[in-house]
Amino acid sequence: MTTLTHDPARTAPAGRPQNMRGPRLGGTAWLVWRQHRAAFWTMIALTILSVAVMVYLRGQMTDYMDSTSPKSTGLPPDFETYTNRLTDFGGYLGYVPLLAGVLLGAPLIAGDLESGTAKLVTSQSVSRLRWLTTKLAMPAALIALSTAVLAAVYNWWWSPIKGRGETLEWTAGMFFDVTWVMPIAYALLTFAVGVAVGMLLRRTLVSMVVTLGIVVAIGVVWDRFRLSLGHILSVSTDKGVGPGATRPELPAGAVQQGQGTYFITDSGARLDWTACLDKIDNDKAHTACLESQHVVGWSMDYLPISQMHTMQWLGAGLMLAATAAVVTFIIVWGRKRLL
Repeated sequence: MTTLTHDPARTAPAGRPQNMRGPRLGGTAWLVWRQHRAAFWTMIALTILSVAVMVYLRGQMTDYMDSTSPKSTGLPPDFETYTNRLTDFGGYLGYVPLLAGVLLGAPLIAGDLESGTAKLVTSQSVSRLRWLTTKLAMPAALIALSTAVLAAVYNWWWSPIKGRGETLEWTAGMFFDVTWVMPIAYALLTFAVGVAVGMLLRRTLVSMVVTLGIVVAIGVVWDRFRLSLGHILSVSTDKGVGPGATRPELPAGAVQQGQGTYFITDSGARLDWTACLDKIDNDKAHTACLESQHVVGWSMDYLPISQMHTMQWLGAGLMLAATAAVVTFIIVWGRKRLL
């Protein structure tokens, strides 16, 4: 004789299948997870895989550094393989905002509008505001968490050689845009833009294509604007510019800005390095030309690595402000004209 001591039908929450896999959610949160679980699990899996690869490659790099020149302030010899791995992986991480906008943002609402799911859901007891906020909040939280983890691990990988190689310029997108707070803000902005485009165009494929173009345009503008967030400093010499005269030495980790090296006069004015270039084949004429211009040394502009975090916070703040504006538009427009 068998006695039933546990009835799954009685203990399972109403409205949720007994064999459901994944987080125990309810209401619209459960619906959003079910709709996009493939994309969410893919994001989680790629994050874990990327972290594992970065931890492994960092271990190889530090082992090589310890075995060659553990006390050196520069990079070990034949280190190009390890720096290439670092920069290549940073380049791959630079595509995260693009993927967030095109693959997650654009189809998020456009797919529901195209298939009629949005009309079905909002015709029930769920308000448009609740549905919109849930649709936005869940992917945004996963994007923020994933990019934060990737940024932290990549920065950890980079930290042993940060500022130690002339080719590892921290102002490059492969470092500046994928460390600290920047990738979080960048990915959230492109995600919000993709959602807004999808809501307006109402067609998944068209929205993805348009979002791709907008995100690329944002990247181009950002690349040109990024360095203007910093405060450019100068270093100069006053020991002449002839043979044997040394040029200014930049601080460790600094990145040279502008055209390069300038001439500096005894009054502190700067001349372009092309001054007297037409007489460079004649040493005496060239020297006389420089003396007539009262040139006494060199001058160079640079951005110190100490400004990196400040610039990233400024950039992230601007992107998050733009994200908030886009989200506000989505909520206001969606509550009134979504269907």
